[in-house]
Amino acid sequence: MKNYQIEIKWGVIFFAASLLWMYFEKLMGWHDVLISKHAIYTNFFGLIAIAIYLLAIHDKRKNFFHGKMTWTQGFISGIILTTVIALLSPVGQLFTHYLISPKYFENAIEFAVTTERMERQEAQAYFSLNSYIIQAIAGALMMGVVTSAIVALILKRK
Repeated sequence: MKNYQIEIKWGVIFFAASLLWMYFEKLMGWHDVLISKHAIYTNFFGLIAIAIYLLAIHDKRKNFFHGKMTWTQGFISGIILTTVIALLSPVGQLFTHYLISPKYFENAIEFAVTTERMERQEAQAYFSLNSYIIQAIAGALMMGVVTSAIVALILKRK
């Protein structure tokens, strides 16, 4: 575990940042009165996610690999970080949908149905805690692997 302290630390930082972002979204009205903007604006968290990956892998290079790191070492560090984030993501969904924005699913379903983007049954299946937990885990894994590969390429040092 000592070898992975940096990834665990940054995984927890990512978790906290994602909860703060959800609270920010709620405050901005993207979970209720401005829900029509949610699908666009929620993507800006990607910039924060990339910044956290950059900082985490840089921290690993500086403090674990003593300033030198191969692409493989950086990529493996990113994969470990991704695993921590994916493991914490269901807890983040629980916090978000029970504490931060308990009416989000209800609002999203109504928006999808009234704008004729989905039938009610389809919207209820998509905008549900189980669906969002699966999406969060899958999204964390897919985006994490890609981000890890790119960040490791940027931060490698011989």
